[in-house]
Amino acid sequence: MSSINQWNADLYDEKLSYVSQYGKGILSILNPQPGERILDIGCGTGDLANEIAQAGAAVTGMDYSGEMIQQARIKYPHISFITANAESYRPEEAFDAVFSNAALHWMKHAQNVAETIYRCLRPGGRFVAEFGGKGNVGIITENTIAVLEEDLGVSDARVRNPWYFPSIAEYSTLLENQGFRVTYAEHFDRPTPLEDGENGLRHWLASFTGDFFSGLSEAEKQQAYELIMARTKPLLYDGQTWSADYKRIRIAAIKH
Repeated sequence: MSSINQWNADLYDEKLSYVSQYGKGILSILNPQPGERILDIGCGTGDLANEIAQAGAAVTGMDYSGEMIQQARIKYPHISFITANAESYRPEEAFDAVFSNAALHWMKHAQNVAETIYRCLRPGGRFVAEFGGKGNVGIITENTIAVLEEDLGVSDARVRNPWYFPSIAEYSTLLENQGFRVTYAEHFDRPTPLEDGENGLRHWLASFTGDFFSGLSEAEKQQAYELIMARTKPLLYDGQTWSADYKRIRIAAIKH
């Protein structure tokens, strides 16, 4: 994965728990069954892997962040967790299903990830995922780029964008070219309240936008956060709570 974002597992659990809470909706589409072997790609600190395990499935949680995996192992010692790169991981045995929530948009080499998912599945196995779709956090992104370019003189701000936010057509085509049959796809708006009141967007920026601010001092980052908040406040802050302008893709596919 090309992203250099540094993950703080404690902050993720304490201030960004909505990531897993919203992900529970996609579990109904996965519908894990007792005895199934399921791979959770981008499992974070393991909350949804634990939900899958509670359904009786044998789940393996995988994440590229060693800190996330370390936290997941502490929280859920009964679950198998591995640190691996989804662009190149190859399993020893095939899985009945591959699941992913709020992770695939961090993996810009999407074709490589699709190949990994395909190779991980047995014939007839299913892939179910939710992640950022086209236009996701567009207000935050465009204002972050504007602040970096106009206020901090960062000339390559747009190139620093770490995310892959495809349309349904783009991602379905990618999966079909890999050999999947896409059985379900949805692209929807989900404005998401951010935790911790007036500091909600600051925590979000500190957690998710590290690539944009690479090479900047802490003082410059804090200055940028303030400017981004000032620009986006009329659109994303209601006086008590910040919201992120999320647009999500949910997709399900079967390996031929």
